[in-house]
Amino acid sequence: EGRFKSQALLDEAAVLACMTYVDLNPIRAQLADTPEQSDHTSIQLRIRAALKGEQPSNLLPFIGSECDNQPNGIAFSLIDYLQLVDDTGRIIRNDKRGYISENSAKILNRLNIPHDNWLKLTTEFGKLFHGPVGTLQELTDYCEHLEKRRRHFAASCQHFYSN
Repeated sequence: EGRFKSQALLDEAAVLACMTYVDLNPIRAQLADTPEQSDHTSIQLRIRAALKGEQPSNLLPFIGSECDNQPNGIAFSLIDYLQLVDDTGRIIRNDKRGYISENSAKILNRLNIPHDNWLKLTTEFGKLFHGPVGTLQELTDYCEHLEKRRRHFAASCQHFYSN
């Protein structure tokens, strides 16, 4: 158990980047060719459930775009997430041509994450972040809440911004 640690994901952008990084791990490691073949990932569970018109009971659901009085869930649609993972996976694979589609670009634009930064986040998440993950403002709020004087890992937050 000493090798496991938790990281605070402070906003939707951090959650999405971390999910994509983890869901693409088997593809980067060449253990799977597609997300639906990636054993032990949430994306495989979500795809299998979606094919049956269901939602995996042990995963937080995608609930679409944000609005008031919404149930707990991830504030994007499942289709948009699957497209984003597919586009990202095609870009990071050496043997495939790829691009970030217009649909996926909408998510990144809404989160204010440049395409180049997205690729860095989803391929180097484990190297970039060793503590709380999110925008600089979210990190500041998090540190104030915990009554910490210093904002460690603030340099990593730059990847969540357009320059």
